Amino acid sequence: MQHRHRFKAYFTATVIGTLLASTCSQAWADDADKAKPLALRKIMQDLGKNMQVIADGISREDWEMVAKVAPLIAEHPQPPLAEKMRILSFVGSDAGKFKSHDEKTHQAAQLLEQAAVRSNGQSVISSFATLQNSCLACHQSFRKPFVEHFYGQR
Repeated sequence: MQHRHRFKAYFTATVIGTLLASTCSQAWADDADKAKPLALRKIMQDLGKNMQVIADGISREDWEMVAKVAPLIAEHPQPPLAEKMRILSFVGSDAGKFKSHDEKTHQAAQLLEQAAVRSNGQSVISSFATLQNSCLACHQSFRKPFVEHFYGQR
């Protein structure tokens, strides 16, 4: 699978050294570790809840709520460094694609916030559709392989 290619050119020697120093004692390959939920899972669950709040805000034309929640998506938390390294190692040569999906999501959520601040319902709906499409594209590319690799589920 192309997701397992080595991840050269993405990290400086300092970051790799930090990773090695901080994770030498971890056995990432063992099955118990694979079943342990990633911080990314909680981040995704929170993003899903925020998307639902925004959809509700749109349906009620509560632009203030949409403007308040959109930045929570645009500036969502990042996984801890060691986990981020595991994820990027797994996606390998697709790391750029993975990061690009995240950046598109960030930009779409910012545009959504700006439209909501202007109380421009049409732009809010259009921006939300762009945001949803960004999420979908990432999920279609990465969700199944992530779940299989990190949780052993098919």
